[in-house]
Formats: sequence, C-alpha cells, structure tokens
Amino acid sequence: MGMQVAVRSRRVCHLAFTGRDQRIVQKWKSDRIPGGAPPNVVLSLHTKETRTLPGRRLHQHGSVGTRAELQGTFRSMFENAFNNMDRVMRNDEGLASELDYAEQTSWLLFLKYLDDMEKEWEDQAGLEGREYTPLLDEPYRWQSWAAPKAADGTPDLNAALTGKDLIDFVNSQLFPYLQTFRETTDDPDTLEYKIGEIFAEIANRFRSGYSLRDALEIIDQLNFGSQEAKHELSDLYETRIKRMGNAGRNGGEYYTPRPLIRAMIKVVQPQIGETIYDGACGSAGFLCEAWDVMRRNDLSAADWDTLQRRTFYGQEKKSLAYVLGVMNMILHGIDAPNIRHANTLADNVMDIQQKDRHDIVLANPPFGGGERKEVQQNFPIKSGETAYLFLQHFIRKLKAGGRGAVVIKNTFLSNTDNASVALRKELLENCNLHTVLDCPSGTFQGAGVKTVVLFFEKGSKTRTVWYYQLDPGRSMGKTNPLNDEDLAEFVALQADKADSAKSWSVAVKELDTATWDLSVKNPNAPEAEALRSPEQIIADMLARDVETAEILEEIRGLL
Repeated sequence: MGMQVAVRSRRVCHLAFTGRDQRIVQKWKSDRIPGGAPPNVVLSLHTKETRTLPGRRLHQHGSVGTRAELQGTFRSMFENAFNNMDRVMRNDEGLASELDYAEQTSWLLFLKYLDDMEKEWEDQAGLEGREYTPLLDEPYRWQSWAAPKAADGTPDLNAALTGKDLIDFVNSQLFPYLQTFRETTDDPDTLEYKIGEIFAEIANRFRSGYSLRDALEIIDQLNFGSQEAKHELSDLYETRIKRMGNAGRNGGEYYTPRPLIRAMIKVVQPQIGETIYDGACGSAGFLCEAWDVMRRNDLSAADWDTLQRRTFYGQEKKSLAYVLGVMNMILHGIDAPNIRHANTLADNVMDIQQKDRHDIVLANPPFGGGERKEVQQNFPIKSGETAYLFLQHFIRKLKAGGRGAVVIKNTFLSNTDNASVALRKELLENCNLHTVLDCPSGTFQGAGVKTVVLFFEKGSKTRTVWYYQLDPGRSMGKTNPLNDEDLAEFVALQADKADSAKSWSVAVKELDTATWDLSVKNPNAPEAEALRSPEQIIADMLARDVETAEILEEIRGLL
C-alpha cells in the first residue's frame, strides 16, 4: 500500500529520510503528487511510524507545517531535550563541568546519529535493490542496547538495561567493541576510522546507570532526519561549545567568536571547488561557518557533492576537541567530516607535497604552549611558541596563490627574539601580508591576551600592509561579546583598503629590516591630551581649594 501525504498550498512538509539523495526525493515526490510538487513544498516524514511504499519499507520522522513552524517545533523540542540532559548530568556524581557535559552528550549524540544514518542507508539500499550490511554488530546497535523497542514501536522496558548492568555493558563491552574499529582501517575519511578514534580516547563518565538510562531516553527522542532538525541541533550544540569557552579551563581552545570567523570568511571569500584547511580545528568552528556561507539552495548536485566530500579538511590533536569537531560538522549537515585525529606539528613541513596543499587556510591555532625540541625539528625556524610553528605549517600548506587568515597573539608583530624576526621576514617575503586586523582586549573570553588576524596570499612579496584597529566602543566581556555589526566597517573598508580614523597602510620598504617590526601604530588616531606635570596638578588642586572656600563662605552668608 502506498503512502498518502496531504499537501496544502504554501504549507511545507519535509522528507527527512532521503535528505542525502535528492534524486530519490524528487522521484518520490513526482510519484506521489499529481502534477509534481509545488516549488515551495518539501515532503516531510518525521514521526517514527513505519509505512510502506510498494515493496519498500520507510522509516518516517516528522510533522507537517510551514518551514518556520517546523523550525519552531524542533527548537522547542531540542531545547527541552538539552535542558533535561543538563538536569540528568548535574545529578550524576561522575560529571562535574561543562566540558564533561559536552563530552558525554557528544558520544551519545554520535551513536544516535549513526543509528539514524544506518536506517537511512538501509532504506536507500532497499530502494536501489541492494543488500545493506550494518556497520555495527547487532548487540551494539542503538536499538539493541540504548532504546530497544517492542513490536508496536513502544519502548521495551523489559529489554532495556539499567543501573549497574547498563554501566557494566557500556564500559566492558560497548566501548571496547567500538575501539576495535581503529584497527580496521587507516583511512581517516571513513566512518569506521571516526568511530575508532572517538571511542579510543574518550570514556563513559556516567557513574549511575539510572542517570545514563534517563539520558539515553532523552537522546532517543532526537532525530537527524531533516536539515531543519540538524540546523536547530547544531545551533544548540554551538551554544554548548560557547558555554565551554566561557567556563574557563582552556575553554578558548574550543570556541572562536563566530562574528570574527564570519568576518575572516568574508575577506577570504571561498569558492566552490576550493579546499579549506584548519590544522588546529578544535570544534571546527571555521569549517562549519564556511560551510554555512558556501551552501546554497541553487547548487548543482555536483557542487553539493564537492562541498560535502572535497572541500573541508581539519586536524585536531586533543581527543575532546576532535569529538566536538566531528559532531559539530555532522550537525551542520556534513555527513562524513574530513577531520583527522592527529598532531599537526608532528609532520615535518619539508615533507609537505603539492597534493597536500589547500586553497584556503582559516585558523586560530593555540598559542603560548611550549613545544618539545623533537617537534621543533620539523620546522626551519625553531621556536617553543606553538603558534609560530603552526604559522610555518599553514604557509607551507597553502597552494601558490592560496589565501590565509590566521589569528595570532599581537606580540608576534613586535617581539625581537630571533624566531619572531625570522618568521615575520619569511611571511613578508614569501606571502603578500595585505591585511592586519587588530582585535581589542576581551575578544576571546578569558584568554587574557590581545590578538591580531593576519590575512595573506602565498606566492608574492608584501609591498604594503593595511591595518585596521577594531574599536567596538565598549569593554568586551561575557555580557558584551563581539558581534557582526562590530566588524561591518572592517569588512567594508578592507575591500579597498581605505584609510580612516581606524585604518592605515604601511609600506614594507619603510620597515626596519633588522627587526621587520609590524607593530600596530595608528597614525590617524586623535592625539592623547598631554599629561599635566606634578607642579601643575598641585597648582590646580590649590586653586580648586580656594574656589571651594569662597563658595562655602557665600553659603555661610546666606544662613
């Protein structure tokens, strides 16, 4: 029996199960709607019913309404789910911080996502008449241990593990099984590789099997079946990552202010067909924002496939950040993110070949960390400053003509140690450092350092550097974070590199070649009022005392 879907004018339904195969969606729409679907109509299957197309079984997830209504429904549902997850995790003695919450939410979300995708791939294989072999063995699939269902689709409470039995299963069977995927492939672009990497280095921190059971039931209510659902989930997930950034404990490793990222992308202007690389990708904020900018509804199938598979590349050393990055990209709509779990600085930059290079580098590498001598051997300019090693790596990872936008401490522009001077010289001689954005204190919550963004193109010498001194006109903080409007003037002026009260240009030939000092010195800033001398201050104070005495005497005469 075929499926019946009512389509009303100006109403939007969304076909969730085939978001990755527009060809099947279009065929299904044309089969089901006489005369074809109106352009503004998307078919939607969001409820967890199972209905039957002729000879096929489909898993449905969804509701019917306008796109705004659907997004509002998802938003409300997911906010409730995340709030309930927070409540459950706060009550578990094994979880103590926002970092713990994000880590544990991530591995649960990943396994639920994997289960939803397995259903989708199975349906797709069925529609194409192919056999599908699940990635996970039956005992370890979500529906087997996390959310077993009875024949009528309701939760099977008798089959669901809980309490100590659940914790024992997760710690002694599930995680060890998922860790074996690391041994099945060396290809970092495969889902098997990501499963092995994620579960090889993070651990289940739930102490109570009852809390974990509650968390599983909450996560089971979520679905990844539509772009609207993913959009709302990704937004809430980003909020969680941002809270980590504000929570201290190196939270800045995981979160770069999104308005700053968006401004950097506007300057670099990535195009379809180019590749974008972040060798210290953290939660993949640069790659996710670039994806949001580049994806459009009018893209061809070939361009969409290019964006999905051959555009965004990242590497991340730390386990938690790697998990966050993979999950963040999945929630933004990239099915199999090209993120490797590796120490970027362990690669010798002299071994980088043309096939390893990219068109664009967007990055905010960690700074301040000391690197060991053996790591420094991988770079021609030796330095214990992590950011200096990353900058050398990024320059060599760019193709000729490639564009880079990299956040770095502002002291890089003026430090006089040998490494700083040599690196500035290399940057100016091998790249066109055309723009320096000077960011105010407080741009990065809790970081306590001033930063600049270096914009450069590889392959030609720098002749002129254009500076912009960002001044939002207020103190930056948690309640007054950077916003897009703060950066609007920078983006507008950067296109022509125009002079203003906040912007100016410096010719490289005017620099001191002994230091290649690139310090931010705004020649257009209003001159500060000269400080008064101590003698003048004393004289002014005495004059005010005399004036005060006269006023008091007048008041006395009035009494």
